[in-house]
Amino acid sequence: MREKVEYILVKLFLWLAKIAPGSFIYSVIKGLTLLVYRLDRKRRNLTIQNLTMAFPEKSEEEINELSKEVYLSLSKTIAEILLMFVDRFDIDKAIKNLEQAKEKLVNIIQNSPHGVIVMTAHFSNWELAAHFLAKNGLPMLAIGREGNNQLIDQYITIPFRNKYGNRAISKDNAMLAMAKTLKRGDAVGLLIDQKSGKKNSAKVDFFGKPAETTLSVASLKLKFNPVVVPIFITRDKDGLYEMIIEDPIDYTAEEIEDKEKRFEAMTLKYNQSIEEVIKVHPEQWFWMHNRWRL
Repeated sequence: MREKVEYILVKLFLWLAKIAPGSFIYSVIKGLTLLVYRLDRKRRNLTIQNLTMAFPEKSEEEINELSKEVYLSLSKTIAEILLMFVDRFDIDKAIKNLEQAKEKLVNIIQNSPHGVIVMTAHFSNWELAAHFLAKNGLPMLAIGREGNNQLIDQYITIPFRNKYGNRAISKDNAMLAMAKTLKRGDAVGLLIDQKSGKKNSAKVDFFGKPAETTLSVASLKLKFNPVVVPIFITRDKDGLYEMIIEDPIDYTAEEIEDKEKRFEAMTLKYNQSIEEVIKVHPEQWFWMHNRWRL
């Protein structure tokens, strides 16, 4: 019963996104998000705790203000995803450095005979980034957590993520699919910024504190030698976006003999690339997640 109610509510929001003015959608989602910020003390406090740990130089007042900005940024992402669902958000027009991003994608595609791992995070509008890449020549096997609601997953989330050629699968059974994809010379997309399970993971430094992180990227890099490229999307003050397509991370920790330690050293490099982007735009990362739970 609960799943059906949640499914109907999501369908209602999608219907509203289809007929209401865009400004109204942004306002409604903003109001609801601020309401959650006010009422959900546990999640708000976790956000503040994470920010305080990551930015010890900031005052309590600055941290509280930043925590609210995190929620406001998320509200914009949610509103835009709703508009993307109903084809009312122009993906290419939203990207300020469109031509530069396309050129970099062409270069990656032409120089990746062993496939590509797009390494990213729950940062800014990560769904927009995935759609942009697929729409512009780099469709991916997109690895993600299975949703809590089967109806929403099956009839809304997965079809949306597959829209431009991406193929969304659950992370629980993803390793074989990723291996086959890279063997074909195709692309895999991984968000590695959330707490992973104990399997194929290790506690690797992230913002100066150990965080359980998947070792899958390092493992696949050593086995298949794909191009590992960090890709992020950042929202500017004018509401438009910049695609950040960084240079590939080629580091393979050859100086380390122990296999697990080698994986960890490589994964540290991946975490550092995410951390650097977050430090520039801290309000755009998903700080509500219990990332450092031990």
